[in-house]
Amino acid sequence: MTSMNETDPRLILLSPEDNCLIAGAALAAGETVLIDGESVVLARAVDLAHKIARCALVVDQKVLRYGAVIGHVTRDVAKGEHLHTHNLASDYLPTYTHDAGNTFVR
Repeated sequence: MTSMNETDPRLILLSPEDNCLIAGAALAAGETVLIDGESVVLARAVDLAHKIARCALVVDQKVLRYGAVIGHVTRDVAKGEHLHTHNLASDYLPTYTHDAGNTFVR
């Protein structure tokens, strides 16, 4: 029997309240990982240091990393699904860039 808090050692939980895990190794599509005691087959490859959903998330739900909101999902996301720019929007404040007309210091 597996415990609800058993998770693949290649997946890093930064804070107990986080709903995402960090890949501590590159993971291949089709690979099975254990997340909170449940076996999950990865639908796509996940690069080192990328995020994976710790649980199912619904559109507009906030994503927590280090116990802090880092963004929200733009569509429903399954447990174990790769979280990245294709399904996650940042909730950080806008910053200045090197784009034309913008500077870092005013």
